[in-house]
Parts: sequence; structure tokens; C-alpha cells
Amino acid sequence: MRFYLAVAMVCLGACAQTPNLALINSKEFGKNPDLSEPEVSLLPTAKIARAVGFRAGEAPRPAAGWTVNRFAEGLAHPRWLLELPNGDLLVAETDTPQNSGGFDGIKGLVAKVIMRYGGSNRGSADRIRLLRDVDGDGVAERSVKLLEDLHSPFGMAYRDGYLYVANTDALLRFPYQLGEDNVSGPTEHLTDLPALPYNHHWTKSLLFGSTGRHLWVGVGSNSNIAENGMENEEMRAAILQYDIESGELSVYASGLRNPVGMALHPETGGLWTVVNERDELGDQLVPDYLTEVIEDEFYGWPVWYMGGNKDERVLAMGIDNDTRVREPDYALGAHTASLGLDFYDYPHPSVQHAAIIGQRGSWNRSQFAGYKVIAVQFDAGRPKDALPITLLDGFLSEKGQARGRPVGVQVLGDGAIVVADDVAGIVWRLAPAVPTK
Repeated sequence: MRFYLAVAMVCLGACAQTPNLALINSKEFGKNPDLSEPEVSLLPTAKIARAVGFRAGEAPRPAAGWTVNRFAEGLAHPRWLLELPNGDLLVAETDTPQNSGGFDGIKGLVAKVIMRYGGSNRGSADRIRLLRDVDGDGVAERSVKLLEDLHSPFGMAYRDGYLYVANTDALLRFPYQLGEDNVSGPTEHLTDLPALPYNHHWTKSLLFGSTGRHLWVGVGSNSNIAENGMENEEMRAAILQYDIESGELSVYASGLRNPVGMALHPETGGLWTVVNERDELGDQLVPDYLTEVIEDEFYGWPVWYMGGNKDERVLAMGIDNDTRVREPDYALGAHTASLGLDFYDYPHPSVQHAAIIGQRGSWNRSQFAGYKVIAVQFDAGRPKDALPITLLDGFLSEKGQARGRPVGVQVLGDGAIVVADDVAGIVWRLAPAVPTK
């Protein structure tokens, strides 16, 4: 056991010496990505940037015409964000729950070492924190622990005097009055959420539909390619729908390996998500993607990827599916860990109505990819077939170390964008140099 752990650490240490190469490879992005041939090997490529954090006075690099500052810092692994109607910001301080993973034996051990090296799997604070910018200067002067003793919380939603929180295993509801610094009412357990062992993709994201009757819940797969058996994938790799009135939980759309960020497009009202695709098929497979989510549609996982491409590894396990597959709308680069999603609903010459996406960064490729906040431009409610705009980068040092890793993104009511950086423990505020009108 010590031998394998030592081998993993030597490999990771060597990887950390690579220069900053957070790529945007043109063939891996857009509406018609040029897919490479699969490359299957006995051991997956494992290269992750060592988590070191930002030093005092340092910040990631904003795009021209934008500024960035520390909205809040000193946080415990901030991953997800929600702006409340009164302008307060909620942040989920959370991490992998205990006994969660997806791999047994040596592979599982190495996976855990990789996660810790990259800044995760170090224990979860299990809380929701409230941040308040009292004087409007772009910095949160007030920071309070709003909810504690949760279980790897992630998704949050607010409507009609209730705060909804998705633990890794349950959907909860709390009565909450805007502007208060505490939640005094009782906890309501609305429904269990899929969390069977291994609970591989543990995050559960939340979003209200436009009518307020339904909550969508993003639930990732319990494996990479169903190697633990399809019986462990029930109600997973899907966006679920919870009916507030009846309490019914059902599958809204399926075949989405790990749908995390969800948002409604400001022009069309359509539901969109970003999906983390499968690993261990080579540097350039399979691209993560941004797609509109249509009720009852099937997006391919585990058999299919990027439309009509079959994963031969899944077929070799005796799993097949000939259901019609809906092709994703826009490829986001392989292994970029595209997680955060919101739409920019303010006048801006380059990003109005664009999808703002937090890419936490790769581990399963030989050159770093992701580690950015990007904007995918839209026209008439659909993604443009063009490369994304990089809004915020510089999360990788020249030595290939992770000073930060952007996860959740939220467009605020004043036109700024906040970014949860779970390595640095910072919420960054990215704003146009000329305020939106």
C-alpha cells in the first residue's frame, strides 16, 4: 500500500513542474467539435495542478475591460453560490462526503490522493454562509454562518419565504426571511436524493422552473461509465424534477453523466446545463458540454457520447442502448470540469445573453485544460459556433500549480459576476470596468 501511495505522489510531484498551459483547443470547442480517436490504456493519465492558493495581493487575471477583486475570503472550500432577491449572497462551504468515491482498491486510493493534491477531499464544513455587501463597494463586510451541520450541501434555491438546500442525500427546506442573519424555523425533509454507495458524483444542484412549482435537481452518475453496474445508477446521470405541491420526484431528462450548473436562458426561458463527460479515453475525449435540456430527452450516457459515438468499453460490459440520442449543443473542451453556469442578462458588447461557465480544471489529460471562467456567446437563444471568450484566468502559476480553481458562478443584480474559488477559499467579484446600465 505504501508503495502505490509513493508512486502516486512522485507522479503528481513531477506533474506540478509543468508550465501554465491551460488550453483552449479549438477542435474541442463549439457546435461541431472534431473528435479524436479513443485512446484506452491500462492506467489513466493523471496530471493535476497542486493546490497552493493565492498569496496576499494576488488575483486571477480578468479580460480586458473587466476588473476583479476579493468579494470575500477565508472561506472553507466555497463551491456554490446563490444571490438572494435582496442582494445577499449565499455560499455553500462544502466538500466530498465521507465514504464517497467510486473506485475500490488501489485505484480508489490513488483517486483520493489526486483529489487531496488538487484541493478536495479534505473534510467538509457542511454549512451555508451568508455574505452581505453593506455599503455597495464590491466587498462583503458581513459574513455569517446561516446554516450548519448539513451533509455536503451544494445546490440552493429561494422562493416564497423558503430556502431550499440540496444535501448530497436529501432535499431540505427552511423558512427564511430575507435580510435575517439566521434561520430559526424547523427543517423540512422534502425527499431523499440518490446517494447510494459509492455516491461518486456527490453534488446535487438546484434550480426553480419559471412557474415555481417545480425544482430541478442535477444528479451525476455513480461511476465513470457504469462500471459499478446500472443498478447503482437509478435516478442518476439525470436532471430530476421535484413537484413542490405533490412531493413527487421524477426524471426530467436522462443520459447526462454529471449535470452540475443549471440556468434559464434570459431570452427563451429554456433550461440549460453544463455536463462533465467521461474520463480515460485520451487527452481530447470526451468534451464536457453545454446543452439545452428538453423534457424526456436522452443524452447518451453511458453508451453514447457527443451524439452518435459509442463507447466500446461500455459495450464490452454488456451494456447497450439504442434509444434515440439528443446531441449536445456546444462542446466545452475535454476534462475541463465545467461546473458553474449562469447567463449574463445585462447590456454588454460581447457577453450579453452569453453563458458564463466556471471550469475547475483537468486531471485526466497530459496538458492542463480549464482553470478559467469563460463566456459562450449566444445569438437568438442559441450558442454561436465560435470559441468562447476567456473572462478570468491566471488560476495556474508558471510552475503549473493551482493558485485557485473556479467552480460556481453567479451573475449579480448589478452586472458583476461572482466566482467561488474552492482552492483559494475566496469568492472573486468580476465586474465590467464600465458599469452596465
